[in-house]
Amino acid sequence: MKVSAQNYYYQFLEPFNKELALVARELENSIFSSPRTMLTHARVFVENILQLVMKEEKLPEGGWTSLIERIDVLSDNGYITTEVRDSLHFVRKMGNQAAHDTRKFRYSEALLSWEEVYVIVRWFTETYGSLDFEVPVYQDPAPQEESYDISEIEIRLEALEELLVASVSKQENSDVTEPQTGTTMETVGEPIPPGFTTVRTINYKNQKVEIPYFLRDAFLLPQRFERSETFLIRLGAEQQGRIISELPNNLEGISKHVKRYKEKNEEILFEELKVYIEEEKKRREIFLQRPGELLFFYKTDYLIVTEEIASTPLNAELFTGFPSLLRQLKEDQIETVGQLPRELMILAKYENVGVGTVKSLFDQIKQIQNG
Repeated sequence: MKVSAQNYYYQFLEPFNKELALVARELENSIFSSPRTMLTHARVFVENILQLVMKEEKLPEGGWTSLIERIDVLSDNGYITTEVRDSLHFVRKMGNQAAHDTRKFRYSEALLSWEEVYVIVRWFTETYGSLDFEVPVYQDPAPQEESYDISEIEIRLEALEELLVASVSKQENSDVTEPQTGTTMETVGEPIPPGFTTVRTINYKNQKVEIPYFLRDAFLLPQRFERSETFLIRLGAEQQGRIISELPNNLEGISKHVKRYKEKNEEILFEELKVYIEEEKKRREIFLQRPGELLFFYKTDYLIVTEEIASTPLNAELFTGFPSLLRQLKEDQIETVGQLPRELMILAKYENVGVGTVKSLFDQIKQIQNG
């Protein structure tokens, strides 16, 4: 899912160095989600700035492998001011603490580091950027309405840092190879909603499907895979297909784990997995658009469960065509619409209940909702 480009403070860096700008965007996103993450990666951010400076000034790399050595070299040779040097040391020290200290880091510490990063970026752009360029006035970041999970921020930062390192190296060596993780500017460069960052790919022959962060450990409900339901149940019994993270990176040969299943079953499962992921992405979009709502889903269709709908009794007077399902629900003490599972396809576990019955129930609930 792509969203419209959203403003972030260091967007002004994009014409100057897009990789730096995007890493700064993720730092900004992490301040209120994980101060430790922001502090740790701010250190990496400013180290890459210093590498760019040393290349611009044609300083030999020599043995300068640490951030403190780069700071000292630039300071001793008069390339940075005392203010910039102090800011660099602050970001460096806080980054070292965040990388090694298990204590809880505060938002205020991340904000202080963010201010020092501004001093460094302002100096860098004013010194090495266009003479006509004017750095915007410093702004405190604002908490995001939708925040990324800490692990997802780490994934995004590491991917962008890899691109940044590659871009810095390219300025010196045109033969440098591309990052090896399969990460591209397109996969992490555009702003996307929380949860949509690609964390892995699953392949089948010459095809692949990307797994977004929010689905990395998702339960693979067999009833969602109409043609692969029994195959998934059998794989699950062998601990090969209960959750997405159990699936191998390549589905070729997965049928060997269970008897009487062949390559064709792998192909069908892969095709249904692609459909499942697209359906889940659309559901995720709906969740983000309707926070705090109780929703029922049938594939990508949904309905909002109001208090009135939730209290609707599940009886033969209101719901027709599936008396067996109503009887089994009553036996399980599910007597109102609000007690149904949010994922209605779970109901296909009941005896003599299939996809058509679940669809009929969903449609009838929707009819009641629409009056």
